[in-house]
Amino acid sequence: MRPYDAFLLISFGGPEATDDVIPFLENVTRGRGIPRERLAEVGEHYFLFDGVSPINGQCRELIAAIRADFEANGVDLPIYWGNRFWDPMLADTVAQMAKDGVRRVVALATSAYSNYSSHRAYLNDIEAARAAVGPDAPEIELIRPFYDHPGFIEPLADHARDALGRLPEGERAGAHLLFSAHSIPTAMADKSGAPGHGFGPGGAYAAQLAEVARLVTERLGGGHAYDLVYQSRSGPPSQPWLEPDINDRLEELAAEGASAVVVIPHGFVSDHMEVKYDLDHEARATAGRLGLAFERALGPGTHPRFVAMVRDLVAERASGADPVGLGDLPRCPDGGSDCCPPR
Repeated sequence: MRPYDAFLLISFGGPEATDDVIPFLENVTRGRGIPRERLAEVGEHYFLFDGVSPINGQCRELIAAIRADFEANGVDLPIYWGNRFWDPMLADTVAQMAKDGVRRVVALATSAYSNYSSHRAYLNDIEAARAAVGPDAPEIELIRPFYDHPGFIEPLADHARDALGRLPEGERAGAHLLFSAHSIPTAMADKSGAPGHGFGPGGAYAAQLAEVARLVTERLGGGHAYDLVYQSRSGPPSQPWLEPDINDRLEELAAEGASAVVVIPHGFVSDHMEVKYDLDHEARATAGRLGLAFERALGPGTHPRFVAMVRDLVAERASGADPVGLGDLPRCPDGGSDCCPPR
């Protein structure tokens, strides 16, 4: 895997105790002028789970799985981990790599898609962390968005198949699939991806999400009706965000005569708090009120094919090989300064 001498996993981060929740949310929203009472309101989502987001624990599990896969396949790269908004903070990790003599790093973000929050913001944070460390900071190359890699698609299909199997037998064949992703402002979404590719409304982000939904449904036999829906909207009501909201679509499906749904959180690599609260708590309650049988699929997590994908992507980056993917959408250029602007 030369020319790299370390691998870095970069994630969002999350609180791991009730006392962490508000400081974590302050990190996430710093500079946006969000009132403290709004942070306290969002914090209630975390307090339902004793202030513990699942994301840090799942990063530890993923790192352990990647380390075992690297060792089993002769990949001699030490593994580091840094978060954008909570311990271990990315700047601290970059400082440790510099202290350890690491000079060139290949990094993977725990986000598969092209938009400002899931791609450009990671590139920006890498540069900010390197600037904070100074001239001894290692070079860090971020692996491309991997939304259509077989190692992402196949675990999603496997977990969706498992969720279908948990429905009552008579509901499985006709279950409606809802592919759910984090909503973002339409102004941000429309600019996601590389300029000039003409993705249309929703930009590369919505197009990639729709492509993954299609690819996963095909692997389930193609017999299920499905929709792309969104969750976790925030911000003022006057600001347009990507729609439809999953709860609104559940209302429509019940009115249309549906009796069972499987929710596939394909916008996430693993269970964020948005999955635990917005899907497992809120959407499940909506489905229950409407009389819909409801199952939620897991994200890729530590599925063996997803873990092997990480190694594949490191090798692809190291060798300069053509990207592997199942879809036909244009790709976001690595590190392009005009890719995925914030607005």
